[in-house]
Amino acid sequence: MISTHDEFDVVVIGGGPGGSSTAGLLAKRNHRVLVLEREKFPRYHIGESLITGSMPTLEELGLRSRLDQMGFVKKYGGTLLWGKNQGTWDFRFAEAANYEHTYQVRRADFDSVLLARARELGATVLEEATVKHFLFEGDRICGVTYTVKGDPEPRTARCRMLVDASGQQHVLARHFDLVEWHDDLRNIAVWSYFQGCKRYGGTRAGDTVTENRPNGWFWFIPLHDGTVSVGYVTPIDEYKKSGKSLEELFTSELAAAEEVRALTEGATRAAAFRSIRDWSYTCKRFHGPGWALVGDAAAFIDPLLSTGVGLALRGSLGLAGAVDAALRDPASEEQVLARYEKDYRTFLNSLLAFVRFFYDRTRNKEEYWEKAQELLDPRRLRPRKIDFATMLSGVSGVHDIFHTD
Repeated sequence: MISTHDEFDVVVIGGGPGGSSTAGLLAKRNHRVLVLEREKFPRYHIGESLITGSMPTLEELGLRSRLDQMGFVKKYGGTLLWGKNQGTWDFRFAEAANYEHTYQVRRADFDSVLLARARELGATVLEEATVKHFLFEGDRICGVTYTVKGDPEPRTARCRMLVDASGQQHVLARHFDLVEWHDDLRNIAVWSYFQGCKRYGGTRAGDTVTENRPNGWFWFIPLHDGTVSVGYVTPIDEYKKSGKSLEELFTSELAAAEEVRALTEGATRAAAFRSIRDWSYTCKRFHGPGWALVGDAAAFIDPLLSTGVGLALRGSLGLAGAVDAALRDPASEEQVLARYEKDYRTFLNSLLAFVRFFYDRTRNKEEYWEKAQELLDPRRLRPRKIDFATMLSGVSGVHDIFHTD
């Protein structure tokens, strides 16, 4: 039983992939961890397509076989109808020589598995718990006050380190005014789920299909329950100029598409439309005295390369190592968290530069390969197509990131 005033090594705000993974990895290292999750799991979330950069964290958590048992669609790469009119082209994760596949996941199921694993590893997890205030000793955060649904009184949890994994709620970033939007990536997405879609064969059956349109692009993500997530992304200004509702815009763009239209022909829309907007940003700082950010609480670099969950999971592995080191040697805190932030930003900056280049759809696929090589492999030690697969796998940045030693 948690008392109304309790002490932990680490308090984690948010039980999504970044928070549950960080909590689980720290609990595995024998630290006392509290996770405060605002919602009751399972809960819906978008961001269903994983990259292979997620796999080291999932393996460290001991979840690889569990994900296989759940029947998630295995994703071996992606198919694109993008750039100059060259037809569809693709990449395979195996080309990056790390992992052959990752997964397409229903986030309600996937996130619940991660949160349950944090509990199994020893973290205390409170759902329907909302952070209200931060506790400070000087300029150092030393805890939080929070409420739990149904409890009459707020509680206090003191900690040696606070991790904000609150996603796009930006709990700490809003407190410190840290969010900086990428104005050139202010997009809006509208999506739904379709049943009865056509699928590719063989190892392409789990591909994310990405198709450009003159003023936007589609995603097509096959899921293990027989549905397919289909979404359209466009700049907010283009949406406003269209004079259409989001549903009308989606429908008209799908009718004019090529690959995604062919794959959804004859399918039934099986859910309502959803939308999100204004979501590409990076925080000014990722850490401070007694606190650190991870996942979407730190940054989100557009959905184009499906890097959201991958960044959260990759970041959690690095942050858990940094926080573990800081807890064992408090004098090292600034150094290890600064290294974590530097490595995180290095990877984010390479992704951001590539996304901005990739949005230029006047180029051919070889130019996209060359840009990936410029960012990842300037000495041209690997074929450029391999560098492209590596970029989209999320398994490498400009440096070997997220090491705290």
